[in-house]
Amino acid sequence: RCAGRVELLHDGHWGTVCDDGWGLPDAAVVCRQLGCGAALAAPTGAWFGEGSGPIWLNEVRCYGDEQRLAQCRHRGWRRHVCAHEEDASVVCSGKSRDAEPMQSVQAVTWSHHSPALFLLRLAGGPGRCAGRVELLHTGRWGTVCDDGWGLLDAAVVCRQLGCG
Repeated sequence: RCAGRVELLHDGHWGTVCDDGWGLPDAAVVCRQLGCGAALAAPTGAWFGEGSGPIWLNEVRCYGDEQRLAQCRHRGWRRHVCAHEEDASVVCSGKSRDAEPMQSVQAVTWSHHSPALFLLRLAGGPGRCAGRVELLHTGRWGTVCDDGWGLLDAAVVCRQLGCG
């Protein structure tokens, strides 16, 4: 229930949201609106499959603190020149931050070698942007070997997790 293609009901019809400009602040609003915790990713390109019907919103621009997607800037409620191969999606933590504080920062990344979805987190550190790099693969968390690891690799992880 907390990951999938973004669809909304408008004028009595379900439709999708175009992924033009879609990002984590937009996904954060959707996750909040659904009571699904923190946004982990904002997949584009119909990651969870193409929808059908109208594409109601395009170029959604949320600050990330809105309570509902309809409160974010967008190009208006209408059918847009956007194909369903551009449907926006979200991956949420599934836990409300109010219910349980997050112990680690997580983000979702896609390997260019595989279409699989991987969760990435920093664990065991003194703060939200420091710690051991871990990946979730086939249902188990594992560490990343440090052979050849350098500042460029660390910078990528930091960017992915929104830590600078």
